[in-house]
Amino acid sequence: MTIAKRFVTPLLFAAAIAAAHFGLWAATNGTLELIDAPPLVRGFAYSGYQLDQSPLDKKYPSSAELMRDLRMLHNYTNRIRTYGSLELAEIPALASRLGMKVTAGAWLQGNDGDNRREIAALETQVATYPQIERVIIGNEALLRADLTVEQMIGYLDEVRENVNVPVSTAEPWHVWLKNPELVRHVDFITVHLLPYHEGVPADKAVDYAFQRYQELMEKYPRKKIVIGEIGWPSEGPAIGAAVASKVNQAQFVREFLAKSAYQNYDYYLMEAIDQPWKVKVEGWAGAYWGMFDGKRQMKYSLQGAVPTDTRWLIKASWATFLGFLPIIFIAYRFRHWGLGGRLSMAILLQACITTLVIAYNLPSDYYYSLRDFIVLIGLIVGMALTSAVLMIYGVEFSEVMFKGGWLRAFKRAKPLPADQEKFVSVHLACYNEPPEMVIATIESLGKLDYTNFEVIVVDNNTKDESKWKPVEAYMANMPDNFKFFHLPQWPGFKAGALNFALQQTDPRTEVIGVVDADYVVTPDWLGALVPHFSEEKVAVVQAPQAHREWENNFFRRMSNWEFEGFFRIGMHHRHERNALIQHGTMTLVRHQALVDVGGWSEWCICEDTELGLRLLEEQYELRYIDETFGRGLTPSDFNALKSQRFRWAFGAMQILKRHMPKLLGSSTLNFGQRYHFLTGWFGWLGDALQLVFTLSSIGWTMAMLAFPKSFSLPVPIMLTPILCFLVVKGALGPVLYRKTMKECKWMDIFGASLASLGLSHAIARGIIAGLVQKRGVFKTTAKGKGTGKRSLITPIREEILLLLALIVAAAAMIYSRGIENADAQLWVTMLALQSLPYLSTVACQILAQMPDRKDKAAPPAEALPAN
Repeated sequence: MTIAKRFVTPLLFAAAIAAAHFGLWAATNGTLELIDAPPLVRGFAYSGYQLDQSPLDKKYPSSAELMRDLRMLHNYTNRIRTYGSLELAEIPALASRLGMKVTAGAWLQGNDGDNRREIAALETQVATYPQIERVIIGNEALLRADLTVEQMIGYLDEVRENVNVPVSTAEPWHVWLKNPELVRHVDFITVHLLPYHEGVPADKAVDYAFQRYQELMEKYPRKKIVIGEIGWPSEGPAIGAAVASKVNQAQFVREFLAKSAYQNYDYYLMEAIDQPWKVKVEGWAGAYWGMFDGKRQMKYSLQGAVPTDTRWLIKASWATFLGFLPIIFIAYRFRHWGLGGRLSMAILLQACITTLVIAYNLPSDYYYSLRDFIVLIGLIVGMALTSAVLMIYGVEFSEVMFKGGWLRAFKRAKPLPADQEKFVSVHLACYNEPPEMVIATIESLGKLDYTNFEVIVVDNNTKDESKWKPVEAYMANMPDNFKFFHLPQWPGFKAGALNFALQQTDPRTEVIGVVDADYVVTPDWLGALVPHFSEEKVAVVQAPQAHREWENNFFRRMSNWEFEGFFRIGMHHRHERNALIQHGTMTLVRHQALVDVGGWSEWCICEDTELGLRLLEEQYELRYIDETFGRGLTPSDFNALKSQRFRWAFGAMQILKRHMPKLLGSSTLNFGQRYHFLTGWFGWLGDALQLVFTLSSIGWTMAMLAFPKSFSLPVPIMLTPILCFLVVKGALGPVLYRKTMKECKWMDIFGASLASLGLSHAIARGIIAGLVQKRGVFKTTAKGKGTGKRSLITPIREEILLLLALIVAAAAMIYSRGIENADAQLWVTMLALQSLPYLSTVACQILAQMPDRKDKAAPPAEALPAN
């Protein structure tokens, strides 16, 4: 039974997820019943370029390749339309051999010399090949404004005099309606009816095309009308309500063929075969109008049901296969969690893998150039990193929500008798701090209910005597176990000061305590926590950071509760696998262990966390007791909060770079410790990744607006991980807060979420700076109430500029593509979500300027609720 639970049960769990996943693919990728169409097409618009050929690159198909195409098309039609007479000039001759009728074209543009050569070649072909039944001079030359109406009439009249077949030019319906004088100079009207370009939905497009045809008939009742182009693309950007897809293409073509079968419509289906080269001149959709793809495979049938995705089985199989083993690992590794935890992780993992598999298969569904492949690779890498961040969020969420309790949940210890107490040396490093704040901390240390301890205060590098002299004077009146040192010039920032204090430590010391200069500690701090050091492998005993004097100011409330999330959720999550983040206050460290590993690292601006990792590498145990034994002050304003978070992010990257060999290679760290120190900052890496995505989105929007044919909206699946990351980041936090902190009201949850989002840019800058720079500068965080009004704009100018850029990009996209364009709506939604961190920054900065409420006083520190 035990073996079944440990191995068979995870296998069955993974099999159930695989079956559900595959079933979802099958349910959403069925076939659609569409109207059947006759198997014959009256005519095709035909360009013979093969998959890797382009007239832009002077790469042309051979006669053999053209003949293969024509033989294939001859199974469906006896008539084709061409566009030029100089390039692919052999088509009329090849078509004649098959008995196919040809409507031959001459490509006209702005150069009269080129136009004359095209027309001369066309006239020669007409004289040579009797299979040419009519000619079309120019293709949308008026629409493109390459020619004026007068110029076009001149060419038409000339050709009509020189050939004995009907002559026309090809333009969209509205050009013909606008220029009735043009009609008098053609033998028939060649009209293009392409409802996709007009934003008409596919299910209404055929009727819309017939309406436009009828409008022309009513306007010009004595002229024959030939539909020179009519069709729908299988891929491309959404234009208004018109969505390009293989299903919509099949629906449009089959409906048109069925409805026109018994009518006297003369038409050429746009077009016979996909032409990938047209992307460069017509935009994304230009490559996908063919009934056959670039490999000459038919994209849809003319009878029977049409599949929504012909390759769904391959994609579903790979996604299911790649997810199966990791889901077995989840089911086995976290078997002690509730079913909800394993299920939520498995679903999130399968969703991430499926998204990546779909992205990987995009080249099979599209014609990708080298540039497209490079962009795709970059996006897939970004998607993979974003998916990794989502999974890490998912692990924390699932453990907190469904585990049922912490296995390593240590409590305060029973105080030891005075004659058994371990000697503690409490170190307090300060730099340029308000003296009254430091004195309050020293005063609280003087009230410790503990016998064997000393307090060493080190003020380093403070130039202003008014800051350190009062502290020195206060210390002079304290007992002999309180020592004060002022170091006018001292290297190493806070770590340097703590290493100096370590040199002054009483030889009897067994435990080092560290508090920040703004903390007021409770008398029982040492008595309740030091007994944990009776176990020799315990190197650190950590209590949470907590705050005071925040209740009557919304910004400080935000800051307080934003901090609480880490200490009430994240610290437990890491502590469960002895992978604690040591933070630099309210921490107790075994003296000998600290000395043995070399003291505090002065190269790192997060010396506390770095020390904790070194102690773990030496196989020590770090303990966390989630009970408040001291309260400090929140950062004084939003700029101070940003500066603090930048420093933490920068220091985190310093630690990762220095310790990466041991995290990935040979070391004593176990799997859980490696996992947490490799992934614990992935949320912050996600912020850096989002900054990259934001800058890329702004740049891509500018490129799409400036060069719409070269840059198009990404395939929606590529945006999914970015959107999910933004949504998940915003949603998981409030859920976990409600689960773990019942006393945190919804308004406080909103404030904490606002502060977290508002810090994203500062964190992203810290991560990027930490990755590219070797050394950082330790900047102290201003604490307590703000000292006065500061500039509202200066501290957040980067965020404001990015916010304005996103707003302008979104507005320009809506203006350019239209409010009804589905792809544009998705893109603007992404831009809007990307703007939330910058909107939050502005909100945080405004809230930080607000004064304290005067309606009620804050309770004293000792009356504040403990965790």
